[in-house]
Amino acid sequence: MENKIKLDNIAVVLVEPQIPENIGSAARAMNNMGLKKLIVVAPGNFDIGIVLKTATHNSIHILEEMDVVDDLLEGIGEYNYIVGTTARTGKYRSILATPRRLAKELIGISQDNKVAILFGREDRGLTNEHLRYCHTVVKIPTATPTSLNLAQAVMIMCYEIYMTSIDEDSVISYVPRLANKFELEGMYEHLKRALIKIGFIDPKNPEHWMWNIRKMLSRYPLQAKEVQIIRGICRQIEWFAEQ
Repeated sequence: MENKIKLDNIAVVLVEPQIPENIGSAARAMNNMGLKKLIVVAPGNFDIGIVLKTATHNSIHILEEMDVVDDLLEGIGEYNYIVGTTARTGKYRSILATPRRLAKELIGISQDNKVAILFGREDRGLTNEHLRYCHTVVKIPTATPTSLNLAQAVMIMCYEIYMTSIDEDSVISYVPRLANKFELEGMYEHLKRALIKIGFIDPKNPEHWMWNIRKMLSRYPLQAKEVQIIRGICRQIEWFAEQ
């Protein structure tokens, strides 16, 4: 097994970008750093002509193959490890990594898993709803507490990932195939139904409790077989509750 990050297994996901130039600039940054997969979710003011002009000729192939989708889960459903980026902190925004630390962790994760790195819209970033899909959250350190331009943030993340790919001294900690987001979201919905049936969580505000459960389970990314075990437990809970 190589001790190199697999760039082909890493995608950049722009969530609701409002400025088409940023899409082109992001594609240019990705191309400079060897990343190829771009996913754009519900873009506003989307003008492919402006996007192409900003990307430059060398990055056109990324835009020709990018996925433009209406829903975030549709875009990342097949991905196994989701990374959120944010400039803000708070109750639902516990910063778990810096770009450099994340890049090193992705060496082992990217071997057999598809990784999606999420960037939010220019004026407000990722929402708490978006972050609930993430296994970890990254903040780019800055000297002043201000957010970066979207394309700048993409460049910094891609740069750190690329540097890891050429680092001869990288150490790999292999991570086996993880459950993808479709599998995880099915599990969380099943778990929510089961816990409501036994009165563990309030049916009037289930997402408040589910956030804590998501946060707990995300500390140890689940494999597909582990998701199946949890769903099996849920089925038994539902069966017992109905007796």
